[in-house]
Amino acid sequence: MRKNAIINNLPKHLRSFIIDQNYNRYTTQDQAVWRYVMRQNIDYLGKVAHRSYLLGLQKTGISTEHIPSIEDMNASLAEIGWAAVTVDGFIPPAAFMEFQKHHVLVIAADIRPFNQIEYTPAPDIIHEAAGHAPIIADTEYAEYLRYFGEVGCKAFSSKMDYEMYEVIRHLSILKADPNTPAGNIEEAEKCLERVSSEMGMPSEMTLIRNLHWWTVEYGLIGDLKNPKIYGAGLLSSIGESIGALKNGVTKLPYTIDAMDFSFDITKPQPQLFVTPNFKHLTRVLDEFVNMMALTTGGMEGVMKAIESGNTATLKYSSGLQVSGTFTDVLIHKGQLCYLNTTGPTTLNYNDKMLEGHSKSHHKDGFGSPIGRIKGTLKPTRFLSDSDLRDIGIEKGKPAKFEFESGVEVAGTLLKTTRVEGNLLIMSFGDCLVKHKGKTLFEPSWGIYDMAIGENIKSAYSGPADPEGFGLSYDAPEEKTHQLQYSKNDLALHHLYTEVREMRHSKYDQERFLEIWNSVKTSHPTDWLLQVEMYEIAKNNNSNGILGELLQSLDRLKAERPDVSHLIENGIR
Repeated sequence: MRKNAIINNLPKHLRSFIIDQNYNRYTTQDQAVWRYVMRQNIDYLGKVAHRSYLLGLQKTGISTEHIPSIEDMNASLAEIGWAAVTVDGFIPPAAFMEFQKHHVLVIAADIRPFNQIEYTPAPDIIHEAAGHAPIIADTEYAEYLRYFGEVGCKAFSSKMDYEMYEVIRHLSILKADPNTPAGNIEEAEKCLERVSSEMGMPSEMTLIRNLHWWTVEYGLIGDLKNPKIYGAGLLSSIGESIGALKNGVTKLPYTIDAMDFSFDITKPQPQLFVTPNFKHLTRVLDEFVNMMALTTGGMEGVMKAIESGNTATLKYSSGLQVSGTFTDVLIHKGQLCYLNTTGPTTLNYNDKMLEGHSKSHHKDGFGSPIGRIKGTLKPTRFLSDSDLRDIGIEKGKPAKFEFESGVEVAGTLLKTTRVEGNLLIMSFGDCLVKHKGKTLFEPSWGIYDMAIGENIKSAYSGPADPEGFGLSYDAPEEKTHQLQYSKNDLALHHLYTEVREMRHSKYDQERFLEIWNSVKTSHPTDWLLQVEMYEIAKNNNSNGILGELLQSLDRLKAERPDVSHLIENGIR
């Protein structure tokens, strides 16, 4: 697969989600599904979508006539500073957003089956390529998407969020497979209901995903009474895009309040949010970022890190970043005074791991005070070697001192670590650390690397230096089901192939009649192939076959009210 420079520079931990598109697995019926949806979209969305939609299709290498090749898309996307990769269905929200941070669109490789032509419960290439890609041709929106990814991947998830992701992925895989027994779907839906009822207070990730849903997926733009569509979920669903603009769907001004509106991916949305312009999206996102632990840090940030039960980073006021699984914190007079991680931990600065402070060095966890050393006028991070000597802390000599919180440290200073003038770490040998009689570190545990900083300025999900930390994601165990085709299905696909080839080459009326007879005999309910044949017969003035096709399609409309509008739209 030919990759552009953006993909070549992706972090290693994201690569486990990338799969080959395997373009040859798309059947000609799949190509017909793509063509039908795209022709409907351009016909309708050309009138009601944001002005960048049609231009964006061209700029991102997306054709009406065939499912896009990711290689071809990347050649076009490179010109606007983006790239695309194919993945298998839903991936974890944090990973999805991190791809966005790196200017990469995540595109589900599968395409919806014929019987889900209007809407699919799983991500597919129509939703991702025809929905997300065109709008990034607008530079202001593209920057919003990148910024969203940058902050979204640092939002804290709860333990229940991870379970919810697994349940939704499983259910979407079952629903996207037409051959899944109804009982299996019913069981998965009950599991989703159970997990939903146990979610508790919404996490940062839940709230920011709500904002993502009401903008990137289901956003409207412009005037509240006559908005245009820009959300990918609407741009990729004919039925939903039509319904979205009807009066029955409440239109609300887009504000930070949208974070409190949850959504159900299996039902039409009862309300949608309208932003006056793309710049306003960034203003609202800024409001949310100002509420995130990423910005506020402090006690709440530390508690979110602990509650997540996953790798997180806490940033001291000195700039030192501690990355690991936070499990415990001591509080003195309402203030943080000591924190602990369990298991491998790294110490970092400016998102780069500090030499000598890898996971192997801190393999059993890390603990350190937060606050000022008692008896100093300066913040601890600004203390020079001379300042330290004044309070009895000198390299190579035993020292004993206390923090304002009551944390007591006694040991021999081995070295100090400073970056850009800031004191980040003091390393002690033969060290004993206590608080109110409780031992926090013993000499037998080795060197005590004491973090410096009066408070926690920032807290966020994930390690500061993913590569240094050795961050890795396992590819999802459960894979999207690959449809198995019967001999009858394969014979039908062959007819689709012949019709497709005839559209692009010389029309053979005799062979066309033979195909029509095969359809009538063996595949009389396949309305999409008949619509494709109707188009060719009409364009070649084959009035005899045209009349038969129209009669057959009218019969199908009467027999199948659920697809009557699809047939009518196809004919139109």
